[in-house]
Amino acid sequence: MIYRSLCCLLCILGLSACSMRQVAINQVADALSGSTGGVFASEEIPELVKGAAPFGLKLNEALLNEAPEHEGILLALASGYTQYAYAFLHFEADTIQAADFKRARVLKGQAKKLYLRSRGYAFRGLEVRYPGFEQELRTAADSVLANLTAEDLPFMYWLGMSWMGAISISMSDIPLLSEMVLAEKVMRRAFQLDPDYGDGSLHEFFITFEGSRPESMGGGKQKALDHYEQALKLNKGMKAGTHVSLATAVTVAEQDVDEFRRLLQMALDLDVDKYPQYRLENTLAQQRAAWLLKNIEHYFLLDETMLD
Repeated sequence: MIYRSLCCLLCILGLSACSMRQVAINQVADALSGSTGGVFASEEIPELVKGAAPFGLKLNEALLNEAPEHEGILLALASGYTQYAYAFLHFEADTIQAADFKRARVLKGQAKKLYLRSRGYAFRGLEVRYPGFEQELRTAADSVLANLTAEDLPFMYWLGMSWMGAISISMSDIPLLSEMVLAEKVMRRAFQLDPDYGDGSLHEFFITFEGSRPESMGGGKQKALDHYEQALKLNKGMKAGTHVSLATAVTVAEQDVDEFRRLLQMALDLDVDKYPQYRLENTLAQQRAAWLLKNIEHYFLLDETMLD
């Protein structure tokens, strides 16, 4: 009897220790999963974020190994890798492609891998809530997406953004390109649940998405303009990227160089310090606007008098 009691006590103590360890891991994960977002978002020097972000992302991955269903960590990784891929790899690749094609191809390859890693974390986050979600999405997308609610929007948004990012950077990847219809359905369901999500972030996505498609495919200039107006209304003009999105999605296709310049100048005129919560995002958008204006001849057929 004494032996059995001792064994039971040891088991209880062992389980208690494991439980306490898991509680501690979850507490650290809770703290870290949202600890850097505000700091990074308000940073005025993108290079600092570029250098610091990988450590935070890898630390979150280490924590995820200990708490594989922690939604906060999964969301931080889904959003973090998508933003890092776009801001520091995808954009740089675009800017150097004409001068250094090999380096640009390497950067795009890295960006694609990070986009797909982000997509994987977003899928895992939704799998926590809806076991079998990814497989069911691939076989019965409409019915599966119909079950999602507004509480799922953060994972839906980063799932769609990372998926579209990977597709956009590798249009020659036919199997991946064929999945665009699924990524689009995810974003449209998110928009259906809350078109105002993220201060107009979904509208900003659809500026580019609709503006890049002709009217015959359901897109077109007017739809892009409608999303542009709604995005400005929701973000109250605090985001420079809204103007950049319209400039690249619509004015280039129409070869409207004056409107292109006007929109990019609006982005550059925005005072990034006036809206500290968007300082990093706006700084990056202004860098893109400045590069586009400097390399305007890559997008428009201009004579020498129009280059000034």
